Amino acid sequence: MTGHDGVQGASGEAMGGRLVLLGNAIVDLVMRVPALPERGGDILSEDTTLTTGGGFNVLTAARRLGLPAVYAGAHGTGPFGDRVRADLAREGVEVVLAPLAEEDTGFCVAFVDGGGERTFATSLGAEARLTEAHAAAVLAALRPGDLVQISGYGLAYPVNGPVLASLVARLPEHIRVFLDPGPLADQIPEEVLAPVLARCDWVSCNQREGRLLTGRDDAREAAAALAARLGPRTGVLLRADADGCWVVPPGGEATHVPGRRVTAVDSNGAGDAHTGAFLALLGRGLDLTTAVRGANAAAAFAVTRHGPATGPTLDELLEFLAGEPLAARLTSALGR
Repeated sequence: MTGHDGVQGASGEAMGGRLVLLGNAIVDLVMRVPALPERGGDILSEDTTLTTGGGFNVLTAARRLGLPAVYAGAHGTGPFGDRVRADLAREGVEVVLAPLAEEDTGFCVAFVDGGGERTFATSLGAEARLTEAHAAAVLAALRPGDLVQISGYGLAYPVNGPVLASLVARLPEHIRVFLDPGPLADQIPEEVLAPVLARCDWVSCNQREGRLLTGRDDAREAAAALAARLGPRTGVLLRADADGCWVVPPGGEATHVPGRRVTAVDSNGAGDAHTGAFLALLGRGLDLTTAVRGANAAAAFAVTRHGPATGPTLDELLEFLAGEPLAARLTSALGR
């Protein structure tokens, strides 16, 4: 069920399929703190950085593994919008829509505590102002074999949600659709979520999001329950951090794919690194098992680095996997 025939150009990139993100690239203000302050309290940040994040993390993770990537979300006019576009250009990501003139791109404050866990507060901007004209432009820009990634953040936004749901329902059958429901999974209106789930080829979520969608605490049970809810055409990836993930292929049974024990310094963007790597490896023609194992490795690599956009390049991933059968499989499949 690949979106292209696996032919590669001289650079090793897949020819045909691209990752098209119907999500939100915003600016992250990342503050490293020993712990979150108590209610009404304060705490000094040990380190503060300003970086592009949100859907940008998925795009870069896929792009660094050789899959062409396209940002099809909205973006604004102002210093944050300028920064997002500059970073997208630096990573070689194409932008579909023109910037909105009346508003800047939004931002997120991400607190990373001493254990590497992250907590967010988000201020919406131009990325939350999609229109039907934007949707028409995205549809016109799609190509056969493209992989469309949707974030639950956009589905939860009052303006974007209905536009995205309508757009997804109109996608041609040759387009594969992937959803990451995100932390706001339980805040997506059912009339928005239902048509998206009905069209998805894959849903990838973490354990908390799986619990919000199914009411199950156990990772395997949540993955199986979500797959049962979605039906036999849709696969499920339930990410379980260092424990790896549970995979339910379309119409199949839940299988555990082990993770990797590493010293985590920053979990911010780990799920995005997993998603981007999974999409890149599937999009470049690898089988499901290899794509999932590669995604687990990419996420493990990402948490050993500071910052949200820390997915590995192919060379970095191969070095991380040096001597393992997975490295040989990736080298053979991707022409390295």
